[in-house]
Amino acid sequence: QVQLVESGGALVQPGGSLKLSCAASGRFFSINDMGWHRQAPGMQRELVASISRSGMTDYAGSFAARFTISRDNDKNTVYLQMNDLKPEDTAVYYCTADVVTKTPDRFYEADYWGQGTQVTVSS
Repeated sequence: QVQLVESGGALVQPGGSLKLSCAASGRFFSINDMGWHRQAPGMQRELVASISRSGMTDYAGSFAARFTISRDNDKNTVYLQMNDLKPEDTAVYYCTADVVTKTPDRFYEADYWGQGTQVTVSS
């Protein structure tokens, strides 16, 4: 089993900053891409950013202007640094990881999701 645990969600004032963390644990061979999605009330879940094992990053929309995704492979952890937060950033943020497990005859890759962490931007 693989578990993703997010942390760092909080109530933040507009213009503030917040850093989310997500650590993967369990039994697996390796982790390829990791990323973050978010879902605001009444809105569709949307991709925020992703990062490969080598550190190549991709940002959806205009998130690159204020957000930075990073990872620590030794800790199996992905981070999302969020700056200049706005009320419209209020959402549940979900961590994702493409996890590779090994069987006797093949490798198997599956996408895992965390439980989500609440980020609220309000004065």
